[in-house]
Amino acid sequence: MYFSDWLSNNYIEIFGAVTGILYVIFEIRQNLWLWPVGIITSAVYIWVFFTGKLYADMSLQGYYLVISILGWYWWVRGAGLRAQGSGQKKVSSPFEEPVPRQREGKGDVKDMSNNPSSDSNKLNVSRLTFKTGIILAIVFLILYFIMWFALDKLTDSPVPEWDSFITSLSIIATWMLARKIYEHWFLWIVVNIAASILFFTRALYPTVILYIVYCAMSFVGLIEWKKSLPGK
Repeated sequence: MYFSDWLSNNYIEIFGAVTGILYVIFEIRQNLWLWPVGIITSAVYIWVFFTGKLYADMSLQGYYLVISILGWYWWVRGAGLRAQGSGQKKVSSPFEEPVPRQREGKGDVKDMSNNPSSDSNKLNVSRLTFKTGIILAIVFLILYFIMWFALDKLTDSPVPEWDSFITSLSIIATWMLARKIYEHWFLWIVVNIAASILFFTRALYPTVILYIVYCAMSFVGLIEWKKSLPGK
């Protein structure tokens, strides 16, 4: 009886946790479905964090909605530009895997679907450059102190410093994900550990479980994305 009552009172948060795990699975696999699933997850957690008085995290979900649309566009646009540059057919749908074709002689067409070069139509995983890293570090510090000040002075947030830290670092990590920068996984590991502790103190237990799973999956993502780096 107790479990059914708890389930009925927390079904929205549980749904968000399930879609959140699905999101990370798609992220690890570099699957474009991660963006629409991310939009759904963010919409759910806007409500969850609002009820938990985690206002910075709530605003972060609004940012996620925007960056999910941009990331979706960047990943598809990157695929389209690479396809055009190599003479291959442009991707017609964000969820379709294109099958490049190449002409052989007069009117003969060769199927290249099993050719490793067919992956060239995807937005490639890249490393973080020193210049970009410095810029992102500065942006993180600016965001952190602005959010901390705003939450401390303008809201009733009980943990403005932790809320600001997690939110600011998540903003940076999500932008890096949208650009397919490998090192974003290191940021997620830090975010997920800090968030698990914070959400436990706010009694958001399904979300705690979600972020523990996130943390474990971040290590998997670190390994899997490394295989996609140039020269690997």
